[in-house]
Amino acid sequence: MTEQEETPQQTPEKPRSRGVYLLPNLFTTGALFSGFYAVVASMNSQFENAAVAIFVAMVLDGLDGRVARMTNTTSPFGAEYDSLADMVSFGVAPSLVAFNWVLADIGKLGWFVAFVYVACAALRLARFNTQIGSVDKRYFIGLPSPAAAGAVAGLVWAAVEFDVTSANYVYLVALYVALAGVLMVSNVLYYSFKDISFKAKVPFLILTGIVLGLAVISINPPTFLWLLFLVYAASGPALWLWRKRKHKQREAD
Repeated sequence: MTEQEETPQQTPEKPRSRGVYLLPNLFTTGALFSGFYAVVASMNSQFENAAVAIFVAMVLDGLDGRVARMTNTTSPFGAEYDSLADMVSFGVAPSLVAFNWVLADIGKLGWFVAFVYVACAALRLARFNTQIGSVDKRYFIGLPSPAAAGAVAGLVWAAVEFDVTSANYVYLVALYVALAGVLMVSNVLYYSFKDISFKAKVPFLILTGIVLGLAVISINPPTFLWLLFLVYAASGPALWLWRKRKHKQREAD
């Protein structure tokens, strides 16, 4: 046997693709831009535009993952890019919007509260990324950062819409923003709605309820969007208290 016959032939390694999928990352870029715009708008005291931009980022953030799964274009790059965009749109942007809106009036306490929110958002996203695939997909552990951002941005939007003098409630706003941040890093469970199949058939009554819900929101988007995210943020602690009470009743029986 010759030397060439004794040595097994090595197949050349397939070169790694250096490209990225365009479509889902366009949505992520749009969400990132919306978060950046919210910060710039709040610096110019355009708080209504800033709040709307955060909600736009929320919509785009919800679309990028679905588009990636529908078009089979999911990738580790897209997941990391999405997480970084979320940090800007749902971490930095809401805190700075709240800070420029009213928290700056209380000095160091204001920027401390804003920083607490940003830090909690970062910790929430880091914990979420490390728990993918290891927790029940029906629930989020801690308030999701988009929902927390919606609760903060909704408050700002509603207050501007009704011309509320924010200086009269600055300490309540500070407590509200801090609680939104703390809920993100808590162990409170929130329903994720991920077990709902959009391809399955649903009763006609459910579709009717969705249409009516959208109609109600359209009456006054600032108020009803804020209430929607406020109720969702409160649903976690409420569910926790209900489960705790039910557990005590079982022990008593």
